[in-house]
Amino acid sequence: MYSPFKLGVKYLRYWFTASNGKGHGVHAPFVFEFITAVLNDDGFYYCYPQIESVRTQLKNDNSVLELEDFGAGSRVHASYKRKVSDIAGSSLKPVKYAQLLFRMVNFYQPKNVLELGTSLGITTAYLASANNTVPVITMEGAKAVAAVARDNFKALRLENIKIVEGNFDVTLKDVLQKQLPKVDFAFIDGNHRKEPTIEYFQQLLPHMHEYSMVVFDDVHWSEEMEAAWEYIKAHEAVTLSMDLFFIGIIFFRKEQKVKQHFTIRF
Repeated sequence: MYSPFKLGVKYLRYWFTASNGKGHGVHAPFVFEFITAVLNDDGFYYCYPQIESVRTQLKNDNSVLELEDFGAGSRVHASYKRKVSDIAGSSLKPVKYAQLLFRMVNFYQPKNVLELGTSLGITTAYLASANNTVPVITMEGAKAVAAVARDNFKALRLENIKIVEGNFDVTLKDVLQKQLPKVDFAFIDGNHRKEPTIEYFQQLLPHMHEYSMVVFDDVHWSEEMEAAWEYIKAHEAVTLSMDLFFIGIIFFRKEQKVKQHFTIRF
């Protein structure tokens, strides 16, 4: 991953070169709608304080978990121990991005949601709260982390979530074949390396349709993730992409006759 200094320099470059975050000068109707109705929706939603209360509890939880790491943090998949509070401090998606995912599901009303990387379940809770009739399948490699997430879902009374445990390299294919022949909305936050990220994208492609949308986390986290992001947004199936620096979003909309890439300040 990039050092904090290098990431900071990249973020400053993004901030000063990105398109205006209010939609000024954006002529693509779908993108303008996304910016004005979703990105800049500052309304209050009932689930926000409930989920953030759980986040606060996690940040103060000194319980120790024994974990398996299938992501970029461990190339040998060794087990190790971490406090829940440490995981919460480093792995949970910041509030504004987690709530943006909620607003995307709330606005576009996908019929199903897939998440790769449950972590402690905060982002999952936002995805599931946007419409409690929509099934959310979330996948987590570490069993102990999945157990904490499951407890959080119970506390929030979210019953439309199914957790699939295990290495995504093994479990994703089975989920797509047996449970999600078509994927409306996907959030990929599971393995911050180039090849696995591209592999997940390629596995998802046959299950995408014109109105599907896929969100990739930490697209500027490292040189590998930036390379993966460049590959994905250049793929012939992708007609539109948006770069919000800490997340990247792709669309397959046929109304987009010419491929476009937007970098938007958020």
